[in-house]
Amino acid sequence: MKRVLPGFNLTLGYTLLYLSLIVLIPLTALVLKTFTLSWEQFWAAVASPRVLASYRLTFGAALLAALVNLAAGLLVAWVLVRYEFPGKKIVDALVDLPFALPTAVAGISLTALLAGNGWVGQWFEPWGIQLAFNRIGVVIALIFIGLPFVVRTVQPVLEDTERELEEAATCLGATRLQTFTRVLLPAILPALLTGFALAFARGIGEYGSVIFIAGNMPMVSEITPLIIVGKLEQYDYAGATAVAVVMLVFSFALLLVINALQAWQRQRAGMPA
Repeated sequence: MKRVLPGFNLTLGYTLLYLSLIVLIPLTALVLKTFTLSWEQFWAAVASPRVLASYRLTFGAALLAALVNLAAGLLVAWVLVRYEFPGKKIVDALVDLPFALPTAVAGISLTALLAGNGWVGQWFEPWGIQLAFNRIGVVIALIFIGLPFVVRTVQPVLEDTERELEEAATCLGATRLQTFTRVLLPAILPALLTGFALAFARGIGEYGSVIFIAGNMPMVSEITPLIIVGKLEQYDYAGATAVAVVMLVFSFALLLVINALQAWQRQRAGMPA
């Protein structure tokens, strides 16, 4: 039978070449540039109080935003799949809005809404609650840009889920909570974990939409990507790559954990890993 694509050797060679040019070579250059630092210089670059504060904000805000999107994304996907209502297609299209908007536009829009004189922020300002130019603004921005990852990974799984299983569970006397936890959740859990990982990874590396709303105060609301950009502007390339390598290691470790959880979940469900 004549194959549509070329043979295995050619396609594998192209795949490895493409991945090398796009992924492996830039990452290798990043690590090699870091090796120009001594251990003392590396530690000073990645463990200064200002950088450690940025780690806590970046990873903490990304984790909190991903957890919020885990619940909110599941709810939005459920509504889009299980209900019919006027304007459903418009709502479905709006989910992808963070993908279409330039990150700078998203940051400026959120700042205009959440600032003390903004449409939303003005209602919180009299109560002493400031939504912009602090850590709260960072979390809100990361929730905004991370929501589509959860919705778009869970939505097709919900569409493929057989409703007869829910009906059978109901006929057998299961409550709504039991039906969700024992019938639906095992089926959508791998997709939920994937969406969570994507939202978390995007939040860690997000820059454009955050710098406008964060306030960028050192030790308070300064994210790690901004630290890297600042070092680059000061021509401290080795220091910038050192901080970038730390973030790369944490992100890679997270993806390994998520992949392991997904493989474990597939094994429990009797699916091929």
